[in-house]
Amino acid sequence: MRNNSVRIREVQYQTEDFAYRTPIKFGGVALDRATILNVQICIESADGLKTAEGFGSMPLGNVWSFPSKKMGYADTLAVMRKLIVIIAKITKECSVAGHPIDITHALEPDYFRAAEELSPEFPDPIPPLATLVCASAFDAALHDAYGKLFGLNCYYTYGPDFVPHDLGYYLDEEFNGIRVDACITQAPQPRMPLYHLVGALDPLTREDVQKPVGDGLPETLEEWIPFNGLTHFKIKLNGEDLNWDVQRVLTVNRVCEKVQSARGIEHYFYSLDFNEKCENVQYLLAVLHKIRENSPVAFERIQYIEQPTKRDLRGDAQNRMHEAAKLKPVVIDEALLGLESLSLARDLGYTGVALKACKGQTQSLLMAGAARHLKMFLCVQDLTCPGASLIHSAGLAAHVKGVAAIEANARQYFPSANKPWELKFPGIFQIHDGTMKTAELIGLGLGAV
Repeated sequence: MRNNSVRIREVQYQTEDFAYRTPIKFGGVALDRATILNVQICIESADGLKTAEGFGSMPLGNVWSFPSKKMGYADTLAVMRKLIVIIAKITKECSVAGHPIDITHALEPDYFRAAEELSPEFPDPIPPLATLVCASAFDAALHDAYGKLFGLNCYYTYGPDFVPHDLGYYLDEEFNGIRVDACITQAPQPRMPLYHLVGALDPLTREDVQKPVGDGLPETLEEWIPFNGLTHFKIKLNGEDLNWDVQRVLTVNRVCEKVQSARGIEHYFYSLDFNEKCENVQYLLAVLHKIRENSPVAFERIQYIEQPTKRDLRGDAQNRMHEAAKLKPVVIDEALLGLESLSLARDLGYTGVALKACKGQTQSLLMAGAARHLKMFLCVQDLTCPGASLIHSAGLAAHVKGVAAIEANARQYFPSANKPWELKFPGIFQIHDGTMKTAELIGLGLGAV
């Protein structure tokens, strides 16, 4: 054992439930609630003389990670809860000593195997993505504890003094000699633009409001823009109605132009998120061409496109993204499960990668390193993460080289979960100039607690 190796001593977890202030439409489902998994892990040093406790938190996001036509929201959430019990047991009984990347790299096959063994009890098998989401808070707590044990922010613990192997060891020989820390900075970017979500159900103007929330927060896009000083907008689209999708982008653009002109803002940006609903790449190309025909300036403001077609890349291999990627970066999101899916996505013409803390700190670092080596476009997205999970996600975005902006949707949909964190991290949870003050993310471990 290296003298900076650690072992897991204790694992505990609990969940919290929150109601949304307003629903968000995801993949055709109107979501109005969230369950947050909180994990505490105690580790000990190689000599057994020092211990530290880490904390990890993540929304379970079952609508996103476990879509099912045979089971409802409560059913898939219950399945993930059962899997969490098993993951906690596997993690607590882990005998591997090493860096958190080594430990999670060793545990991940056991997590997937547990999900496979549990799956026959249910109408649909547990997707690998749901397994990653269930395990992510455990991984986060492990990285958090490791940084605290050595009195460091965890981004100072990814160099060769702490991580014994290169990416070739964790992935394959194509990445021999590439270190994990090559894709990150030790200090966070001091500030980053915030991507605001424009959901398919979200009103754009006062005329669109049918049932006011009445809680004092903005209720329309035209109100959110000056309230937070926004310049980046993620537009959720239908993927099944060409005219609606095109008109939605054009209408968002008109609202932005009106409000931004009044604010004196010239430069602002969009991303387009179809949540896999496009039947084929021809649909995506048609949307892009029609946007450009109707508003060349709106088209130019599009920075990238998220996973337009099905997450099953092998089963949907006829949808090749090469032509679309000539127009804008097309990023793999729901389909990204590891190196195999990343390689397949590149073969299919995807040119970018969406990293997510909800897939684990370990996987995010490994995929960031692989994607940067392959010269792919990089972005970091959240899973409507509040509180500590947003600190985790924002930290990832602020440290991975090449990431330009941050997502933070919980402030729109269930801000009550952020309240306890606002005084400690005002620059993260109180947005005024369209940016997050990520310079605040310098605490020990992942920096949340």
